[in-house]
Formats: sequence, C-alpha cells, structure tokens
Amino acid sequence: MSLCYSQLTLSDRRRLYQLKERKLPIGEIARQLGRHRSTVYRELRRNTFHDREFPEYSGYFATIADDTSKERRRRFRKLRRHPELRELVIDRLKAYWSPEQIAGRLWADGVSLVRLCAETIYRFIYGKDDYGLGLYRYLPEARRKRRPRGSRRPRNSVFPADCRISQRPDFIDDRSQFGHWEGDLLIFKRELGDNNITSLVERKSRYTVMIKNRICYSRPIVDRIIDTFSPLPAFARRRFTFDRGTEFAGFRALEDGIGARSWFCDPSAPWQKGAVENANKRIRRFMPGDTDLAEVPQQELVQLARHLNDLPRKCLGYRTPAEVFIAHLQEGG
Repeated sequence: MSLCYSQLTLSDRRRLYQLKERKLPIGEIARQLGRHRSTVYRELRRNTFHDREFPEYSGYFATIADDTSKERRRRFRKLRRHPELRELVIDRLKAYWSPEQIAGRLWADGVSLVRLCAETIYRFIYGKDDYGLGLYRYLPEARRKRRPRGSRRPRNSVFPADCRISQRPDFIDDRSQFGHWEGDLLIFKRELGDNNITSLVERKSRYTVMIKNRICYSRPIVDRIIDTFSPLPAFARRRFTFDRGTEFAGFRALEDGIGARSWFCDPSAPWQKGAVENANKRIRRFMPGDTDLAEVPQQELVQLARHLNDLPRKCLGYRTPAEVFIAHLQEGG
C-alpha cells in the first residue's frame, strides 16, 4: 500500500466495480486496489447512485461515481466557497504577483483563515470554469496552457559536466585575470516580436556590450557574439559564462570561431553570473520589457552601452568600466 495518498481515478473505480460485482469482501477489494479499506467504504458511501423512483437501477457505477466525485470537488473548491478570498487572489494576480507569493503572503499576514497553496491558485487559473478570466496573462511565463510538472527536458547532454561553473578556474572567480565574460539574453514582450538583446559583461572591468538579435535561435546569437568579439585580441576574450538557456546551446562555435571556452551556471542559479545580472538591471532602466526593439537600431544600443561604461563605479575605485577596459587592452591583459 502506498504511503502517499492519491484520489481514486476512473480506472480505479472501474476495477472497484468489477470486484464489487464479484461480491468480494471490502477488505479483499481494498487489498487488490492497494488502498485502505476505509477509502473503499468512503467511496461506496459517497458515490453510489440512488434512484428513488426506480430502486432497481441504483448501485455503484464507475463512470457515474467518477463524475459525482469531480462535481463534488468542483463545488467545494476553496476559491468558489470564499468569494472574498477569490477576489483578493485575482487582485494580486493582476498586480503580477506569482501564485507562490500570493499563498505565502496570505499565510504570513494571517489575512485569511483559509490556507491556500500555490497549486490551488494554479488550478483556479487554468481550470475550465475560470479560464475565461485570462489570468494566465499575469503569470511570469504567460502560458495559455499549463506545462505538466517534470516536462522540462534535462539539458545535461547539451551542457556537459566538464563545462559546469564548478569546474571554472579560481582566477576567473576572483577576477584576477582580464578577458573573462558573462553573457545573458534580455527578452521583451512576445507580442512585439522575437527581437532580443545579448548582454555581455567583462568580469574584471565591468565593461558592457549589447548586441541586438532578430530571433532567439542559438546559432545566429552565437554568430553575432563571434562577429562582435573577433576584432578584440585573444587575451580580451578568453572565456564566457552563460546560464543554461537553449539560446547558448551552440557554445562550441565560440571555441571554433574565436578560441573562447564556455562555462555554464547550475540549473536555476542565475546569481552565479552576478556581473551580467547586475548589468541587466541597469539596462532595464532604459530598456523596459515593453520596449519595441524593432524600432531600436543597433547603434542606439551601442550608445546606451557607452553611457553605462562611462559611469564611475565604486567597485573600480570610482573609475569607469571604459577606463579600466582600455587600460587592460593597452597593458596586454
């Protein structure tokens, strides 16, 4: 018997109907179903069909029992029984709170005596009864259909173990050597097209480069990086660190094109490339997510990068990234 309880499925109920028709004892039915006998008693009590006009048609039927159970669960959902809580959740979603944030804050503040979990809110958003509200548009990914849990494909074959950030040399971590870069992709609203920006930051000087891309495919993005960095001397483009986004799956072309090896952050750990994440926040001040990149030429991105590189930085002793970058180029690394 499983230690983790789960609701009876339609196939379970069909099996229960067959065993009941054979007039087996409840204990034996429970054993064959792999359930506790209390589960079987409760199922028969709740979902047996009763017809007062024609008693001979009464009994336990799998499909009727399954429909009855689903209707009961729909009728007693928390956000249906508590309209004030439902409106509160909708307001928070429209303020772009995630379901996890909503559930956590409700519990922390003690606003509601009813305990909600993030899964309850996700089911409310994507359930057929309330899907017409279009609340999925306020989620971070704004997916029309919910992706099943565990559906994300592992990327270990794309990003092998010897390219993990844990294998990166210490002199890159402590910024003691010039010429090591971090890269990321800045995405904008989908309805404005597939245009995006590759942001790259040199770790020691904090020098920023911005490259406009018209599509999100890996090879064109990597080719644009190669074209941009080819004029630099080899010591100024030694290594690159990316996250595990598929847009960087063509990383091997960097080694073939400009002789630069790549490293990759651990899954769900963008903080491991903190220099470019910090730069992205600065870029977003001027290029928010609703910017139409189709109207922004590459030269405008160059001007913005120049502005960022001409700002003095405390971590550089109030020198600018451009001054530090040029000094290293003149010194030969």
